[in-house]
Amino acid sequence: MARSTRCILSQITFLYYHELEPVDRFYRDVIGLELLEDQGWGKIYSIGRGAFLGIVAGEKGFHQPQDENAVLVTLVVDDVFAWYDYLEGQGVNLLTPVRDVQDIEVRGFFLADPGGYTLEIQQFLNPEIAAVFGKQLQ
Repeated sequence: MARSTRCILSQITFLYYHELEPVDRFYRDVIGLELLEDQGWGKIYSIGRGAFLGIVAGEKGFHQPQDENAVLVTLVVDDVFAWYDYLEGQGVNLLTPVRDVQDIEVRGFFLADPGGYTLEIQQFLNPEIAAVFGKQLQ
């Protein structure tokens, strides 16, 4: 008898928007994500090995865009300050300065994408934890 495996192959987070064009430009041209699948009213970008971000037109998707969203997408990087300077230079809506959170050993800041979703750019300060999350992106 063949036995099936219960394995998760990857993960996609879908965000819903009223207008896709400015959001598509933001994720491709500013953040630098690679567009892997363009379905017209939905687009999927690669973040790293096994992690993907999808944007969906609200009139077609399962959910509707909300005025205020309780979703936070965190992008783990190796140099928070370089990202902050770059995004500031791009005119991105930065919500906070770079801050260290000592009790969880992270450094990061928050920004808003063109559709109002909050993103966090974060760096793990503990080398052991940084190695765990960093190797997933290579």
